[in-house]
Amino acid sequence: MSNTTLDTSLYPQQLQQKIQLLREDFSAFALPDIEVFESPVSHFRMRAEFRMWHKGDIVNYVMFANDKAKTPYDVTDFPIGSQLLNEKMTLLRDALNNSEILRKKIYQVEFLTTQSGEAMVTLVYHKQLDDNWLATAQALSQEIGLLIIGRSRGQKVAASRDYVVETMQVAGKTWQYQQIESGFTQPNAVVCEKMLNWAVNHSRDHGGDLLELYCGNGNFTLPLSTNFNKVMATELSKPSVNSALFNIELNKVENIAIGRMSSEEFVQALDKVRAFNRLAHVNLDDYNFSTIFVDPPRAGMDPYTTSVTQRFDNIIYISCNPTTLKANLETITQTHDISAFAVFDQFPYTHHLECGVILKKRKV
Repeated sequence: MSNTTLDTSLYPQQLQQKIQLLREDFSAFALPDIEVFESPVSHFRMRAEFRMWHKGDIVNYVMFANDKAKTPYDVTDFPIGSQLLNEKMTLLRDALNNSEILRKKIYQVEFLTTQSGEAMVTLVYHKQLDDNWLATAQALSQEIGLLIIGRSRGQKVAASRDYVVETMQVAGKTWQYQQIESGFTQPNAVVCEKMLNWAVNHSRDHGGDLLELYCGNGNFTLPLSTNFNKVMATELSKPSVNSALFNIELNKVENIAIGRMSSEEFVQALDKVRAFNRLAHVNLDDYNFSTIFVDPPRAGMDPYTTSVTQRFDNIIYISCNPTTLKANLETITQTHDISAFAVFDQFPYTHHLECGVILKKRKV
């Protein structure tokens, strides 16, 4: 892939087509004016993964055509990837081709870069990694300024720390985020900042306390905490919970509590159906929830969780799938009105759109 394969002049038209399709699909709802948050036209993607293709003693990054043969194509540069990602790709490829220890039986690489200037790569192998591999990887990590993790079946070998620290500017404040190797992160950092600022700006008048489901590493939790007295956030993934706790301490935030549990479990605790040791550090009776924040997976919210959101005066809903968002809104708008609607173009040149919705409960 080279820069000639990305025609950035097409971006405005493609984005408008996506928005028009979304308007048509959501025509049954009384939507306010849609706020549109564009992406940079190139170098917007902070992470990427590539297969490694061996030709004799040479290895290169490849991607595959969407055909029956799955034809591999060399990736010489990656114009949708961040500038830092492209820089590290070149340095790493040259280093692999100069080192049989690092090159032999390498299968895949996974890059994660940041706006803060940190970069990490996971090298995936069809071999066990020994002390020679570790020493060579540690030397390369220092030489080219790239955090390196090695993985093979049943094995993880860290030649450096296994996380980066990203920074986001939200409402005039700098937030720092630990992003762990193999953990979920927003792929488009510029658009992610726009999402965070939008959520903070639209919740300034909510007051009270916030409940957040699916909090991940605290991406939204941290800046939203400035608008609420207290925040109770839940997340099922243990690594994500650990990162959220790390980030709370890193940013010196004192009004957030984290519970490692599913949304269903938390509601059982909230309704006093069950008690959980994982919430022993929290007294839910001390909370006065005005708002619920949800950022569910592509499958959207199940009917039970959707009904739970309807208890709250304010709902902040971030969606990575307009189809499941539409289905959830068909239920939620039976009790709530949409006061703000936004689209965030996380994935330019694709059909994907992220959406943000603010809903307020109708007064009876």
